[in-house]
Amino acid sequence: MDKILIGKGKTENYILLNKINRHGLISGATGTGKTVTLKVLTEGLSDAGVPTILADVKGDLANISKPGAINDKLKSRLDELKIPDFEFKNYPVNMWDIYGEKGIPLRVTVSEMGPLMLANILELNDTQTGVLNIIFKVADSEGLLLIDLKDLKQVINFVGDHKDEISKTYGNVASQSLSAISRKLLFIEDSGGDLFFGEPAIDIGDLIRTDASGKGVVNILNATKLISNPLLYSMLLLYLLSEIYENFPEVGDLDRPKLVFFFDEAHLLFNNTPKVLQEKIIQVVRLVRSKGVGVFFITQNPLDVPESISSQLSNRIVHQLRAYSPKELKAINAVADTFRQDESMDIKEEIINLRTGEALVSFADESGAPTVADKALILPPHSSFETLTDEEYRALVNSSPLYAKYKDAIDRESAYEVLLERIEKEKLEAEKEKLEAERQKELEAQRKELERAKKSSRSQKTYIDKGIDSMLGTITRTIGREIARGLLGSIKKRR
Repeated sequence: MDKILIGKGKTENYILLNKINRHGLISGATGTGKTVTLKVLTEGLSDAGVPTILADVKGDLANISKPGAINDKLKSRLDELKIPDFEFKNYPVNMWDIYGEKGIPLRVTVSEMGPLMLANILELNDTQTGVLNIIFKVADSEGLLLIDLKDLKQVINFVGDHKDEISKTYGNVASQSLSAISRKLLFIEDSGGDLFFGEPAIDIGDLIRTDASGKGVVNILNATKLISNPLLYSMLLLYLLSEIYENFPEVGDLDRPKLVFFFDEAHLLFNNTPKVLQEKIIQVVRLVRSKGVGVFFITQNPLDVPESISSQLSNRIVHQLRAYSPKELKAINAVADTFRQDESMDIKEEIINLRTGEALVSFADESGAPTVADKALILPPHSSFETLTDEEYRALVNSSPLYAKYKDAIDRESAYEVLLERIEKEKLEAEKEKLEAERQKELEAQRKELERAKKSSRSQKTYIDKGIDSMLGTITRTIGREIARGLLGSIKKRR
């Protein structure tokens, strides 16, 4: 299969597989059929052996894993499309969730994110970006693994404690910059970054799988909670795109793409993210085409997609747009100008009056040029419209061959543990040195006391000795006189 049937209008509307890397747009107001179109395109890609990545903002895409069933509404659609035989089937799905609550945990390491992307996400200025680069260099030179946020914070503390020494080697490390980086990391941590950064980290190869039958695996990122953190949402999608761009070889235009991204709620990628991050997203989208990767933006307002990207979108599916305000009318005029049209169709009027399930479509032809706009009735999906029960959802997540690989977080020895151990060792050494110093001080005091005691003893002995000598001298002299007198007496008597 080299093309996917999307809908029927004046003609059958096919999107060519070898032109999907020219990127695309699915647009329309709420309730006009964007989700159905997304599922039809995803199913067609899966049947062609092309894996996909979808951000599920509303939580209504997991049912692609379950075969559909006929109902009156669906039968009416099939009759209108003149499709007598329609096969209901399911598709291989991996559910992912940064928070690990409704899908396989999806993690990356701080090292894999890298200082440049992290600086863009944190909106660091040039000075702070330079300091963050130094932090990563110090971690490398010290053999410190940066896996999660606590690793990075611990290395920041280490750099702060040794900033004078580090500044001599790598350049000035200002305390203000370290404090600013730490404060901004807290914001990421509070947004769920403490769960996003860690191990086991996602292997990009696990996102480009096919099942045993050759169908492309549909990777659905549960974004019902993530969508409330636009920065983290953008960071994740940019990381995945960047990793694919860096790891995929240049291939140009393939017969079919290697992978297709669908970015739902596209305005979150551009309206609520730092400008430098927006620019990075735009840059990667431009370049990833040559890697055999297609990107589709899904949005209520086509003007949410910057002109620098919109101009590169060769495949367009536009459902009904409302014209209740000047802003909405401006969007309709802008969209109308992007279509190639003939004189038989008033594009603006058609966009306003489209029924649910209808869309104006234009796809890149074999030469790469856009086809003439056609009003088409979009095909129904082969998978179910029913929401999965909690039990079905759990079974879907747990049955994935990747669940066992990623379900349990691994907190191996990294910068945090190494530096804590080093700090404890330094504390013990310091305590040992302190105790030794106190012991030496005590010994010195004891020595001095002994010296004083000896001196006192010698002084006391000298005093006594003098007394004894004086006494002995007196006694000796007395005895001497007595002897002398005795001798003299004896002599006198003999006379």
